[in-house]
Amino acid sequence: MAQIFDRSSNALARMSLVLTGLIVIALGVTLDQLQRSPWVTRQGQRPDQPVPFSHKHHVQGLGLQCQYCHVSVEKSSYAGIPPTKTCMNCHAQIWTNAALLEPVRKSWATGESLVWTKVHDLPDYVYFNHSIHVNKGLGCASCHGRVDLMPLMYEQNTLQMEWCLNCHRDPAKNLRPANQVYNMAWEGPSSEKPVWCAVNGEQAGKPTAQSVNCVTKDPSKSGTEVASLNVPGLPGVHPQMEGAAGGAMLPAQLSYTKFTSQRDLGKYLIDHYKIRKPNELSSCEVCHR
Repeated sequence: MAQIFDRSSNALARMSLVLTGLIVIALGVTLDQLQRSPWVTRQGQRPDQPVPFSHKHHVQGLGLQCQYCHVSVEKSSYAGIPPTKTCMNCHAQIWTNAALLEPVRKSWATGESLVWTKVHDLPDYVYFNHSIHVNKGLGCASCHGRVDLMPLMYEQNTLQMEWCLNCHRDPAKNLRPANQVYNMAWEGPSSEKPVWCAVNGEQAGKPTAQSVNCVTKDPSKSGTEVASLNVPGLPGVHPQMEGAAGGAMLPAQLSYTKFTSQRDLGKYLIDHYKIRKPNELSSCEVCHR
């Protein structure tokens, strides 16, 4: 009986299997890269807004604090979008006839809220609490980037689960003194610019991050004023630490530790902020609802 297939069919069959495997692998890699691409994550995209609000102008130029507009960021799961009245506090007196601000004036006159497009828009099944992150010493810039340098707001990080998990597995690289949360230019300690930290003592109802006081000059030099990272009037300032002209007299009983790297400072803050380790985050409901 004559053979149906030629001898070369075996080689063709092997080549087909290999080619099919390569196509499947290439397709998987392509889909993986697509899923991480700005086309999906929207990184760097600047969506159209009813008013082209410039964070660079208002934060870096005018010196507005984040909390002035985002009033609930320290006490709510939602950072909050400022009402029109917040805008009109200033713009009822300046730029009163600017065509750029016509939507703001119309909103104020009619009582209809401006409809902003969310830049950092997480899926509905993800539960993210702003307050716990802020009160545990995570800076705004760690997630949102240098907002003070953005003429138009955009998403700097992917905000995907992988990105969140990388931080939760190693939070030390992002933690900072509680009063530096809103400092967009924070870079962490170095050998040239060390930071000294001490624990003031925990109080009931007070975030653990506010029990740590950090200074930028050697506190061992008794009788000298040092530049405290705590700012008078801000949460977390120990009463004995407040001083004039940005200086602070250090209580002798505090035991300060010197840090010259962000890694060492982060590990110290993890312990004193009482941040849960990755193996302690065992419930899915921590992040999902």
